Amino acid sequence: MTVKQISVFVENKAGKLSELTNILRQRDIDMRALSIAETQDFGIVRIIVDDAYNTACILREAGYVLSITPVLAAAIPDEPGGLNRILDLLGEAGINLEYTYAFIARKEGLAYMIMRVADNDKAGAALQKAGVRLICQHEIAEL
Repeated sequence: MTVKQISVFVENKAGKLSELTNILRQRDIDMRALSIAETQDFGIVRIIVDDAYNTACILREAGYVLSITPVLAAAIPDEPGGLNRILDLLGEAGINLEYTYAFIARKEGLAYMIMRVADNDKAGAALQKAGVRLICQHEIAEL
């Protein structure tokens, strides 16, 4: 009843995440979920993919240090309080939640990525210049 999460250690430097995702792209690996925890020097990129074993082998061959951890994946109602119910159940059972992250379903063949950057205006302008469609807050509810 678990899924395999791959945690990859990546230097916290410009372009390093792109190098990782380029390897995945070249090997036709489609991420289902992604989370990044960072320190000043490195980050831990947590990904869920459909074929964890193959992905882990590919990343190890490319020189990445990684680990595979079994994690729970719960389907929860997409409504106010959906997550809270799960958290209440865990709390009532005395289970500590170490971390969590989420992803949403695809719509019309698109995936949606939430990004945090130091300068939203600068990043947004660069993405839009390249033809990337940025969505705004009110569109989130329509996904």
